[in-house]
Amino acid sequence: ILWRHQRGYAAPLRARACGDCCSIVRADNGLAITSLHELHTDSIRNNFVLIYELLDEVLDYGYPQNCNSDVLKMYITQEGTRKALSEQQKQASVTIQATGAISWRKDGIKYRKNELFIDVVENCNLLMSSKGNVLRNDVSGAIMVKCYLSGTPECKFGLNDKLLLDNEAKVKKSNVRRAGSGIEIDDVSFHQCVKLGKFDMDRTISFVPPDGEFQLMQYRITENVNLPFRVLPVVKELGRTRLEINVKVKSIFTLKLFATNVVIKIPLPKNTANANVSAASGKCRYEPEQQGIIWKLRRFPGDTEYFMSGEVEMMSTMGDKAWSRPPITMDFQVPMFAASGLHVRFLKVFEKSNYQTIKWVRYITKAGQYQHRI
Repeated sequence: ILWRHQRGYAAPLRARACGDCCSIVRADNGLAITSLHELHTDSIRNNFVLIYELLDEVLDYGYPQNCNSDVLKMYITQEGTRKALSEQQKQASVTIQATGAISWRKDGIKYRKNELFIDVVENCNLLMSSKGNVLRNDVSGAIMVKCYLSGTPECKFGLNDKLLLDNEAKVKKSNVRRAGSGIEIDDVSFHQCVKLGKFDMDRTISFVPPDGEFQLMQYRITENVNLPFRVLPVVKELGRTRLEINVKVKSIFTLKLFATNVVIKIPLPKNTANANVSAASGKCRYEPEQQGIIWKLRRFPGDTEYFMSGEVEMMSTMGDKAWSRPPITMDFQVPMFAASGLHVRFLKVFEKSNYQTIKWVRYITKAGQYQHRI
């Protein structure tokens, strides 16, 4: 495996664990750019001692041990090695930081305003047949955290009451259906700061967060997905050189919410000569370079229907192949809406100084591969 950055190449020494090697390369890449400002062959040669020292801290008998860039930055110094007692104390704090139970967070962090932001970001994927049957539907989500808290706080928040993992869902699926709709997670992965034992016991997520922004949790859900939009297309072929297209788009979420930056692409045959289109709302026009009709709506309220219609003229050519009818694709964002039904029940911050914390929770659903066949 060769990795290239600008004028330099990097190759992992162990090929057995490619995923681990890639994580090391990414970690060292970030550190090298921070300390060397520009990463290329000459800078690597001139700073090979620093790179060897970093690799010695990252690897332990060939296995990744410490890939946290914030911790490894503490080893990078531009001064001489002989310093006064203050420098020795600094080195001692580096050792405690690297070998302690919470290696991902520094000591002595202070903020004038203590804030904690949690973003539940989901990508909704859909493939619907021309008859309105769902062929594929899933949600890929992530919980992103921005932490600006002083000291070493412990954060704790809970998700849905009926949150089940895949192995539990197989056993309790019938009970959940009798009790009500539950959230069944197929795949889940956590940041290293999460206390997994606590999550297994009561489904609460407890963690001592790193400073700044990080991804706390990543998950995938394939059942009980709440679709934000439904597209109903009708295409009529009026001879060999004419098409009539009517498309209705309906938002299924509540009227209190709205979607933004909605873009609907309706594909057309390659031999299209012209298209006259109109829409009740938004901007709709034929774009030859994209071989389709682009319908844009800046704001789409919930529980609302919009229509567009158009007539397409095609060039008559010899030996035309049948139109393959590619699917209609959508792009959108729906703030404060979670397609999976996942929601945060509570959010608490514990710290020995008992300072006041400003807490924010936000949801957003985006379009992944959102397609409706014609």
